[in-house]
Amino acid sequence: MNKHGVNGEQKAKEYLIANKYKILCCNYKTHLGEIDIIAKQKDVIVFVEVKARMNTNFGLPRESVTTYKQNKIKQAATQFLQKNNLLNSKVRFDIVEVLVDQVTHIANAF
Repeated sequence: MNKHGVNGEQKAKEYLIANKYKILCCNYKTHLGEIDIIAKQKDVIVFVEVKARMNTNFGLPRESVTTYKQNKIKQAATQFLQKNNLLNSKVRFDIVEVLVDQVTHIANAF
């Protein structure tokens, strides 16, 4: 992961904590894919994809979360829920976009 990705994930984490999310896990990896941040907001498990960029030369960061990537995240999320006996939990998939120093949180992104 490049420097921007690490900084982006840290900024996303700080943003979520400041907005009363409890961070459960960061960089959850399975053979099916990776989830950047898993958090909890009230009674909802939130799977967060973080995208960071220094400019919009290649579009907005959120635009790089393709259907393929979304499916990989959903598969990894299912595995997390199974492993932690949380299959009956309410879940949501969000994107946190970090563009330079601006953080944009897109709830229910996919």
